[in-house]
Amino acid sequence: MNKLILGMAVVAMTVISCNDTAKKNESQQTGDEANNMALGGTYSDMNKKDSTAVAMTDKSVADIAMENDDFSTLEKAVQAAGLEETLQGEGPFTIFAPTNDAFNQLPEGTVDDLLLPENKEKLGNILKYHVVSGEFKADDVVKAIKNNNDKFGINTIQGETLSATLDGNDVILTDSSGNKSKVVMKDVEASNGVIHAIDAVLMPKK
Repeated sequence: MNKLILGMAVVAMTVISCNDTAKKNESQQTGDEANNMALGGTYSDMNKKDSTAVAMTDKSVADIAMENDDFSTLEKAVQAAGLEETLQGEGPFTIFAPTNDAFNQLPEGTVDDLLLPENKEKLGNILKYHVVSGEFKADDVVKAIKNNNDKFGINTIQGETLSATLDGNDVILTDSSGNKSKVVMKDVEASNGVIHAIDAVLMPKK
């Protein structure tokens, strides 16, 4: 009888252990799937207002932007301007990354023209106007705006400044010509900085 009871106890412990392992693996798989979705090809909530996607990764800001379908035009632009190595550097960087829809808003033929080899310097200046030295999360930007009379100047690596303001809960960036762009996705983390997606391309004076 004692042997039978002991045997049943061993079986019960084995079943419990297997169930715990299965639950642990299921939980880990769910977390991995969430990270893969954030890093994958399509941010499903790219067009939602005030959307947020956070992804801890060992990939650079350039890698994440260039591997995402929503940034395929930006990928071509970065390659044409020869900025891959710069954006894969140590950083940290904050990138206000125009989506494909943002580039599509430019006058017809503008993107094709900018991608020509003879316009490499001009294209580089435009892209650098979207890059900031240092890592600034969305909360940092909002705090800076509120602490500076609701308007904060952001110095880009291109040399000119973007103006950041708030429209309700939305962060609005204004370029030197008065063109505005809204942050539509915030805090996509990379190994060397953070990406905020924006809905319009910003233009420097030069």
